[in-house]
Amino acid sequence: MTSGSFTQDGVAVEGAAPAPEPVDGTDVLVTVRGGTLRGERADGLTILRGVRYATADRFAPPVPERPWSGVRDARRHGGVSPQPPTRSTATGGRSEVGVESEDCLNLTIVTPAADARHRPVVVWLHGGSYRSGAGSWDRYRTDRLAREGDVVVVSVTYRLGALGYLYAPGVSPGNLGLRDQIEALRWVRDNAAHLGGDPENVTVIGQSSGAHSLACLLGVAQARSLFRRAVLQSPPLGLGLGDPTTAGRVAQRFLARLDRDPHDASPAEIVTAQRAAEKDLAARLGFGLVPAYGPVAGVDPLPDLRGWQEATRSGADGLEVVLGTTRREIAYFLADGPLSRRVPLLGRAVEEGLIGAATRRVFRRPTLRFAQRLAAAGARVFAYRIDESGSTSAHRACHCSDLPMLFGDEAAWDGAPMLAGRTWAEVTDRGAPLRAAWLAFVADGAQALAGRGWAPYAGRGGHVHSFG
Repeated sequence: MTSGSFTQDGVAVEGAAPAPEPVDGTDVLVTVRGGTLRGERADGLTILRGVRYATADRFAPPVPERPWSGVRDARRHGGVSPQPPTRSTATGGRSEVGVESEDCLNLTIVTPAADARHRPVVVWLHGGSYRSGAGSWDRYRTDRLAREGDVVVVSVTYRLGALGYLYAPGVSPGNLGLRDQIEALRWVRDNAAHLGGDPENVTVIGQSSGAHSLACLLGVAQARSLFRRAVLQSPPLGLGLGDPTTAGRVAQRFLARLDRDPHDASPAEIVTAQRAAEKDLAARLGFGLVPAYGPVAGVDPLPDLRGWQEATRSGADGLEVVLGTTRREIAYFLADGPLSRRVPLLGRAVEEGLIGAATRRVFRRPTLRFAQRLAAAGARVFAYRIDESGSTSAHRACHCSDLPMLFGDEAAWDGAPMLAGRTWAEVTDRGAPLRAAWLAFVADGAQALAGRGWAPYAGRGGHVHSFG
């Protein structure tokens, strides 16, 4: 594949020319607005890794990446935000981090071809309680999605924890991870056409805290213009938005634990102080379910709570949204297996009742209320639920159980307790309806789901599509 200019509808366009595809397994050059990238062609897809969309000093807003000369290597993953170590094996499988670096504002891009076609564009925002994760993780590999839907998929890595969300006036302004996401969306808008994508047809998909941050962005005017559709998977909207008072207390504990100038501390010291502050405040913050660091209302770019609610309503006209939850979200957080196995007096029936009540409180009810508010304001909204009715696993239909249905491969999810008893072929087959629905939606929006038999969600008691 060659790079340079080509003509589309009589207009000269800078980018990757629609030359014959290279043989799989070879390097490929793709020219974007800032310069030329060297990626790779594999299994019918062009893959670019570690594509920097911005830079940022510690506790400073992101600055768009400057143009460069020559060819920049995009064959290796970029850094991931410094983050606490995770357990070697949890409900979702073994831990996965990567090379940690504060220079972590980068993208992983998978496209069928960087040519003149205007494919739908998907932007992926990962979850992880605002303290862990990266768009480059293998479990989020988007090859299957890009290939099945002939879409461009851009996965975003952004700042997390104290480095991304510490709110301490005079030290960190807060909401930096949210600003990173907005900057990434600007990069996608400016470069989608160079990747074979349509900048006017961008859908953002987020899961867990990624979906929570996407809900935040629906109330930020400068972000709302950067995408057309949204898919919110398991947003913990019952946790609400952070407030400056609580965020200030977290910052005080963090700075006390760090006990030195936060601008001079090493990334490891930052993460250690972050974890210590989380433990100090565990009971007040919900023993780990409520993130200590996350978006704070009334802190740029987020309006205060009332302003955010009004902005989501005013920006809903013309918006198309899919959102939903799994039936037993909270079961994911029982990484050691059923509580009733460790506390026999509890009983399975009581445990199931607790899982159901917590799932309804944190996930399902606030998600459907949010859907109702968006629909009432003019958005076309569709709701769903992951049921897994045929499974007997203790982790069936738990939080994150939708992820392997969409992303990754067998190696990435090998050993995940929530997939116990299923072959990878069964997981892939079970995910086919979900992938087909999402891909139809990102291509053709609400009318595509209506054509598949989905009814819009208009309010309490409205239609909720079930993925069994």
